[in-house]
Amino acid sequence: MIINLSPQRRDDSLEVVRAGNSLVINGETFDFSRMSDGDTLPSSAIKSEWFVGDVNKEEGELTLTLILPNPLNYSPEQAFPVPLHDVPDGLIEFPAPLPEVSSETVSEVQG
Repeated sequence: MIINLSPQRRDDSLEVVRAGNSLVINGETFDFSRMSDGDTLPSSAIKSEWFVGDVNKEEGELTLTLILPNPLNYSPEQAFPVPLHDVPDGLIEFPAPLPEVSSETVSEVQG
């Protein structure tokens, strides 16, 4: 499975678990096991705000794009994410944000 990421500045969270040809996104299951090689599932057939574009299956591999919500303290890796290749079953790890800066830390730096 190849997951491309489309970053958006958002405050919500995304948890994705892969289970074979299915993805569980924030608790909702999307099963792509009925797709055959050469199939394309148009984005209009997927009832989820998290998918961007079509889902394709080529040479036994699913390729899709998900929105990657970026918090205020987003990292360069979140702003410019690389595609995730050979995604294994289990919880998918996405790029992490920068550490949050507290008002105390800002005061210390400004000194």
